[in-house]
Amino acid sequence: MVGAGTRGAGTLTRRGRPWFLIVPALAVVVVFFVLPYANLVAMSFLTPGKAEPYVSVPTLGNYTSALGDAFQWWILWRTLKLGFLTTLFTLLLGYPLAYNLARASSRTKGMLLVLLLSPLLVGVVIRSFGWMVLLADNGLINSVVKHWGLAPLGLKLMYNEFGVLVGTVHIYLPFMVLSLSGALQNIPPDLELAARSLGASSTMVFWRIVFPLSLPGIFAGCLLVFVLAVSSYVIPVLLGGFKVITTPLLVVQTAVDVHNWPSAAAQAVILFAASLACIGLYFRLMNRAMRGLSA
Repeated sequence: MVGAGTRGAGTLTRRGRPWFLIVPALAVVVVFFVLPYANLVAMSFLTPGKAEPYVSVPTLGNYTSALGDAFQWWILWRTLKLGFLTTLFTLLLGYPLAYNLARASSRTKGMLLVLLLSPLLVGVVIRSFGWMVLLADNGLINSVVKHWGLAPLGLKLMYNEFGVLVGTVHIYLPFMVLSLSGALQNIPPDLELAARSLGASSTMVFWRIVFPLSLPGIFAGCLLVFVLAVSSYVIPVLLGGFKVITTPLLVVQTAVDVHNWPSAAAQAVILFAASLACIGLYFRLMNRAMRGLSA
């Protein structure tokens, strides 16, 4: 009887423990993600007010005006395009760095990690100001270019999409590298040595062994960088100079300058839905690629 009771208590403890451990994380998700988004969606269906942010009168006008405006569609396309380009360039620049980080010795790996993580200790605003010093019309790069006569009128490196892209790639590159290095470290170096001993070239080893096995890291890194890039606000403001309007900037301007909170909420929901659609398509493509390579 005692043994049976002990086994029953142990079973109950094992069954109850996962639910108990998930409660704090679930509470954080509900309080800081689900409820704010639910409030945002509810606000997007309300009528804008004059003396107050909104009136409790349901309407679809916020969505019809947003979806019927060609300018807002262009802003949404620019936002997604900058997200795609940021993800692409961080992947191209971060993969070699992540590979060398995963294959480096312990001493070198520690130094590379310090160099990689050190920019994260500085705020986004300060790093953006640093790029403004380099990319401005009278900045360091243009001063050198003008001095050597390469471009007497200077180069337009800031207050355009190029400047915003430079800032987003630099700031979100560590997230891509960390995601990739985790997957690359799980690939045994003996697999590469075995393939080379069997006559495979370094290019074949990469495309047949390293790249397929690193797809989980690519999957996670691209997803993380894309989500961060499309929701970026500070970088387009500073390096775009309000000339490169993205949907987050448009949402803030609509809410703060125009005082139209329901329309701003509708714009934010549309951006969320478009990003979610892109992520869903990305999920399907990556799952198909992983299944194809594992078959």
